[in-house]
Amino acid sequence: MAARTLSALPISTSTFPSPSKNNNRNSILPSPSSLSLPSNHRKPTPLAGSFLGDPAPLSSLRAPTTPLFPRPSPPRSAAVFSMLPTTKLEGASTEKTPKWSARAIKSFSMAELEARKLKYPNTGTEALLMGILIEGTSEAAKFSRANGITLSRVREETVKLLGKSDMYFFSPEHPPLTEPAQRVLDWAVDEKLKSGDNGEITTTHLLLGIWSEKDSAGHKILASLSFDDDKANELVKSANEDAVMAYR
Repeated sequence: MAARTLSALPISTSTFPSPSKNNNRNSILPSPSSLSLPSNHRKPTPLAGSFLGDPAPLSSLRAPTTPLFPRPSPPRSAAVFSMLPTTKLEGASTEKTPKWSARAIKSFSMAELEARKLKYPNTGTEALLMGILIEGTSEAAKFSRANGITLSRVREETVKLLGKSDMYFFSPEHPPLTEPAQRVLDWAVDEKLKSGDNGEITTTHLLLGIWSEKDSAGHKILASLSFDDDKANELVKSANEDAVMAYR
């Protein structure tokens, strides 16, 4: 049965000539043209295969060109961090809304971070005071250091006054403001609006706002470090001679 099947297959004799016609050894070797693979077994072209599909033109394979000096994207921080939480500006028009200075915004951020370091559940007036000193470049911070109010001393007085938090307590990412701290921000905005000045709300407003809260931890810490009304008045004059700030 197998013999019949094999005999039925077509056999081409053109590729392998019979040795009887030519006794030369090279004549029995197939010619190079006869060794060519079928079209479906040829070496695929680059980027052609069952996974990549048809080869794409070289023009489409070029990397996308980007400009050497891309256009800078517009700043977003000014739109997001131009305001601090306050109740004094609810319903006010945006044209008359005073803006916080960059140093005041950074001081507020440092205050939140300092409250988290101390593992306090809230951001109080003592944290606002430490935030001003951590930022360190404002007139309020320079004036405080010149009068012996340093970050290390404020931290020490804070622990003495408020104590240490539980070691296993974790503060929230943004500790909420205490009521005195919220009143400090509102006071700063209110005094800025009263002055009629078109400038920004600075860290000087924050420091004087802390001093205006008589029963707050920040006021007590400032008083323990020899800060008084005379120094507050001096700070007002050094910050803005035209501003009249009536602290409580």
